[in-house]
Formats: sequence, C-alpha cells, structure tokens
Amino acid sequence: MKTLQNLIGGIWADSRGDTFHEVINPATEEVVARCPSGSAEDVRLAVDAAAKAAPAWAALPVAERVDLIGRWADTIAAHAEELAEVECAEMGKPVALGSAFIGGAAVGLKGAAAEALDYPFEETIAGPDGGGTTIVRSPVGVAAVIVPWNFPIPMTLGAIGPLLAAGNTVVIKPSERSPVSAVRLLELMDLPDGVVNLVLGDSRAGAPLVADEGIGLVHFTGSIEAGRRVGAESGGRLHRAILELGGKDPVIVDAGVDPVATAAAVAFGAFANSGQICTSMERIYVHRDVADAFIDALVAAASGYTTGDVLGPLVDRRQRDIVVRHVADAVERGATVRTGGVVPEGKGFFYPATVLTGVDESMLVMTEETFGPLAPVAVVASFEEGLERAAATRYGLAATVYTGDPEHVAAARRIPAGVVWVNQWQGGGPERLYEPAGDSGMGATGARAAYDAATRPTSVHLAPTA
Repeated sequence: MKTLQNLIGGIWADSRGDTFHEVINPATEEVVARCPSGSAEDVRLAVDAAAKAAPAWAALPVAERVDLIGRWADTIAAHAEELAEVECAEMGKPVALGSAFIGGAAVGLKGAAAEALDYPFEETIAGPDGGGTTIVRSPVGVAAVIVPWNFPIPMTLGAIGPLLAAGNTVVIKPSERSPVSAVRLLELMDLPDGVVNLVLGDSRAGAPLVADEGIGLVHFTGSIEAGRRVGAESGGRLHRAILELGGKDPVIVDAGVDPVATAAAVAFGAFANSGQICTSMERIYVHRDVADAFIDALVAAASGYTTGDVLGPLVDRRQRDIVVRHVADAVERGATVRTGGVVPEGKGFFYPATVLTGVDESMLVMTEETFGPLAPVAVVASFEEGLERAAATRYGLAATVYTGDPEHVAAARRIPAGVVWVNQWQGGGPERLYEPAGDSGMGATGARAAYDAATRPTSVHLAPTA
C-alpha cells in the first residue's frame, strides 16, 4: 500500500506528523493509499518554501510564467484519462465524466493564465496638470488553495491559474478523502521548485495553513461550516479569502417547454457524479401545465443512470448516510418515491438515481444540501411561484431556468445566485464573472476579478511639473 508524501520546495518528503488514515475506494471498499493526516510542521515548511520561491517567480516576465503554466496544462490534458482513473479510484467519479471535466479544466487553466498577458499589472493615468498616477498591481505572495473531494483536479486548476500567472506561489491542500489525484497532478508538473507545494491531511493541515502568517490569500472550496471557520480566521488575520461553499441549487421548469427534453437535461444536472457537484440541481419547481409529462419523463430518464456504470458511488458511507436520512425525512413528511430510494446490496457506497414528488420546504431535501443523486420535484401554479420559492433559501450558488418566455428569461436574474443558467446547465466561458450569494460564499471570481483578488494595487503619484 502506497504511503503518500508532501511536495515541499520541489522535494517529495514524508510528513512530519505521526497520524495517518486510509483512502478507500468507494466502489469496492478497498484501500487505495495511506495518507498523512497532517501537521503544523508540514504546513510551516511548505509556506516557507513557497515564500522562498516567490521573489524569483514574481520577477519572471509575465509571458514566461504564462508559457510555463500553459505547458503544464497541455501535459494535464494529455493525461486526462489517467487522472480521471485516479479520481475514480479514490472518490468514485465515472472515468468518462472525470476525463471530460479534467480536460476542460486543463483548457481553462491555460486560458485563465493567458488572461495575464492583457491584465493591467501597471497602468499610468495622466493628470490634467502634468502629473499622473501609476497603478502597480503586485502579487499578494503565498496563496493557500484548499480544494474539496468531489472535483479535486478541476477545482485545483480552476483556482491556481490566475494566482500563479499573477506571480504568486501556492500551497495546495486537497481533501483528505481524495488526495491521490493531487499527488499525481503535481508529479506531472514542471514549474520551478517551491512555486506549487502540496500538503496532505485533514483539519490538522488545513487549520494551521489558514492561520499561517505567511499566507496572503486563502482560496477555499468546501462546506459552509468549514468556510465560516476559514473566513473567521482569515478575517482575524486580515488575510484575503475567497470562499465557494455549499449550494441548494433550484431549477424552474416553465410552462411551454418540451417536458421530455427538459427532463433529460434535469436528470443529468441532478444525477451526474451521483449528485456530488456543488451546482447539482437539488430543488426542482415545475409548472403544473407540464408537470405530469415532465415527471414521467424524469422517472424514465433516471432509469438510464444505472449504478456502477453511469452512476458511481457516493464518496463514502458517511455521505450515503446523509442521502438516506434526507430521503427518509421526506417520506415521513409525505413525499412519494417515484423511483430509486433503496440502498442496493453489495459492496460499495452506491445509491440509485431517485425521484421524489410531493415535496415541500419542510423537508431536508429542499432546505439542506444533500449532495446525492436525488431529484425532488415540487409542482407550482405559476412561473412567479417557482421564482419566489427558488429565491427563498439561505444558499445562493447557482440556479437554472428552462423557459421560452422572454419576460421570464429577464425575470430569472432576480434569483439571488452567483450564476443563473437559462435553458442550459454548466454553460459559460472564460468571461464568466460571479460571486456566490448568501451562505454559499464570498469573493468574486472569474474573468479579471480573479486577477484583482490575486494582486494588491499600489498607486504611485507623480507631482505635476513646475
């Protein structure tokens, strides 16, 4: 059994901690690797190595940094299927799905880094009196990137592109539930020593990393509870923090849409990666005019998500227990299971694609993040009712609206969310700019906002000529 190592200053080394845990394949329940649980000494060494590498990395011409990052992105793209197989073994994501996301994330990394070529790291504004102001944007220094277990490689790549291209160095801490892919990702890296460092572990690595005085910015993706702790620690130390936390994303299905085609799209949004996506469709509000046809089509579509093939397992037993509890709560409160809802026999933490009807906001499946292959459907009398119920939540990560009505398309922007998709799911390109609303996080990302967060502006004022 392989014992995983940290990458610190370009050297793979054993953890200084004395506590380890096993990484379990959720499909077979076999041990994949032995992972250190983390230590403050590991973190201190990694932050020191990143700080030591920072001046030389920041001094490189922007074009050279972008070229080095782009080469790494090309290598990742070439190894997308291999990396997806590692993700599959450690957290259960089907290889085809994982490969597609990793390939897309590699393209995104290259594109995000290339944006540095046009970013105004230095901009001079002439004054009317002959003086002027030069705004210089410098890297914040060492950034901590803490990524979740469900998309370890794509989430890492999505965070680090602007950070690295802007001249920062990075310490990455993957989830203790899916660390193996992070190790392989960095084995494929060819950047100067110390520019990207890897520290493994749970909160025994995460907490000291967030609290380290050498950190200039924390980019955290994870649960609301952990995000609050990260935000409080970062705020107390006056460190920047970008927090992308949980979601309970709504879907509104309007009258007049094709119920069969829309149901197929919603099935993918609810069941892909077994619902273990931050922006999975977790609350579905369907107009009564198309409700019967839509629900029938959704139940039929769910049958195509067969466990062990199209539908992978939940990441572990703990996560499956949450799904089981949410379904049981809904049934106790009057919901109907239209398909699924029963834990299959045998090895692995599988759970079937499940459609619930008769749901309301008294149920956990409509108020708390489930992170499982569930599609709870509520029938509404009007688009406006669907809009109001979609907005009535403490979450605000993303939302999706299916409608052919131009007025309803315009009204969709009233949903308090960082991203609103209309007649699609997971759309948008590198121009996308968003900030989660409510308890789903804080800090704008995407487009140039990521570079604004990764740099600190200084204004240099030149007196007017005599």
